[in-house]
Amino acid sequence: MTSFIRFDLRAIHRSMHRSTHCISDRAGFAIYSVAACALFYCATAVFSSQSQAADGKKPVTPKPSLTVSTVQPAMRNLPFRLPANGNVSAWQEASIGSEVNGLRLVSVNVNVGDKVTKGQVLATFATDQVTAEVAQAQASYREVEASALDATVNADKARTLQASGALSDQQINQYLTLEKSAKARLEVAKAALAVQQVRMKQTRLLAPDNGVISMRSATLGAVVGSGAELFKMIRGGRLEWRAEVTSTELANIKPGSNVSVTAASGAKVQGKVRMLSPTVDSVTRNALVYVDLPAHPDIRAGMFAKGEFEGGASNVLSLPQQALVLRDGFTYAMRLEPGNKVAQVKLQTGRRMGDAVEVLQGAKAGEQFVASGAAFLADGDVVKVVTVLSASPAASSAPK
Repeated sequence: MTSFIRFDLRAIHRSMHRSTHCISDRAGFAIYSVAACALFYCATAVFSSQSQAADGKKPVTPKPSLTVSTVQPAMRNLPFRLPANGNVSAWQEASIGSEVNGLRLVSVNVNVGDKVTKGQVLATFATDQVTAEVAQAQASYREVEASALDATVNADKARTLQASGALSDQQINQYLTLEKSAKARLEVAKAALAVQQVRMKQTRLLAPDNGVISMRSATLGAVVGSGAELFKMIRGGRLEWRAEVTSTELANIKPGSNVSVTAASGAKVQGKVRMLSPTVDSVTRNALVYVDLPAHPDIRAGMFAKGEFEGGASNVLSLPQQALVLRDGFTYAMRLEPGNKVAQVKLQTGRRMGDAVEVLQGAKAGEQFVASGAAFLADGDVVKVVTVLSASPAASSAPK
């Protein structure tokens, strides 16, 4: 090899010598000089590499990018949890309004937030006009009652004389007809009196059920018309969470299942699914799930709340959260390959509980993954493994 290089150098030297005699232009000489230098350095590099191979030296190995510990996917018992959002609403809201027309409010006994019981007086109206109308109806009733009594007496006499022939049939029929007319007028007067007595009762506005007053528009001294809404009441003080879920998720929810609900105020309660909506919104393709909530001072109707529906548990393959990396909207993990190289693997994840994350695709049992620090690695990097961690399934198993 040495003789070959020396031969090449001598050939280069002779070529340069001939070039100086044949080419008088300085630029041409410079071109030949550059070519000679390039050949010289190439020959030197070849000689150096072959000398190292002859001496038995190994090529330089890349240095590890990071010192890591690895972990294997483990089978864990994870519960089914479905997150959802929705609003807190009244279970049923009763509208309490006026049934009388043109009467003045003389007292308002409750305010917003007050708890009331069935039959409790919420407000009262002036009774002067209604009292007078009741008295008038009573007088009319007594007058008609006296006329009916007189007609009945005359009809009874006519019946007794019917067989004797003292009265003609026409006269007897006249007395019997007067009796029937008097009794009919008596029924009309009785009904009119009953109407006025009902109006008297309606001057006292009563609570239709137990509950909590949620709205009040009644104002002392106001003259209201029939049907005007004066109060709103949450029946029984019961609240419910109306969660929105997709039509595909609706099949995983059953009536009676437990729900953990967290309101915007931070209050947490345990609810229970009461019913599922029989229809799905044609625009959003979402359905409502009605969840009964227990009484809580920090949870009120109209609040936004989030929650999780609880279902059964299943045994799934999982990795710890610290072994996963989020890049470009996807989840990845760094799998350890032969030669301590890492390969970036795209994962499809599912349920989460604590530190455990369900792996649906991308990982198999027995493979080694970088346990932490994977975000600092790239595909193909070399690492130094110091510890092999064993994932404990019991650490993230579902509570009993």
